[in-house]
This record gives sequence, C-alpha cells and structure tokens, in this order.
Amino acid sequence: MESFWEMLKRAHKGTFHKISPKHLERYVDEFAGKHNIRDSGTLAQMRDTVARLVGRRLLHRDLVAPNGLSSGSGFGA
Repeated sequence: MESFWEMLKRAHKGTFHKISPKHLERYVDEFAGKHNIRDSGTLAQMRDTVARLVGRRLLHRDLVAPNGLSSGSGFGA
C-alpha cells in the first residue's frame, strides 16, 4: 500500500502538478492499474492496456461534465 501511495505522490510532483478532486478517482484508477501490472514485462503491459481499452472511450463532454466536486488546487503531499 505504501508503494502505491508513494508512486501516486511522485506522479503528482513530477507529472501531474495539479490533481483536482473532480478527477481524483480517475488518477487513482490509472495508478492502481499501473501498480497491478508492475511486475509484467513492457510488452505484456502494453498488450493488457490495449485489451482493456477495446470498446471503451471517454468523451470530452463526459470528462468536463460537472460532478459536484471542485476542480481546485489538488491534494497535499
């Protein structure tokens, strides 16, 4: 569990400088997926990722739709 949170915090500081509460669940889902396949080889990770994307899409209107949460300053480290 600690390694998961450390990975998420590193991503917040390094890649995603602002993680809003509105999309926090999506960020956590992304990193949970990465964490779950961390022991697989690169090609296996790519194959699994593509397989999970088949038949799914996220429309822009759904991404920006209000969900009652703030898109404020993110969470602390």
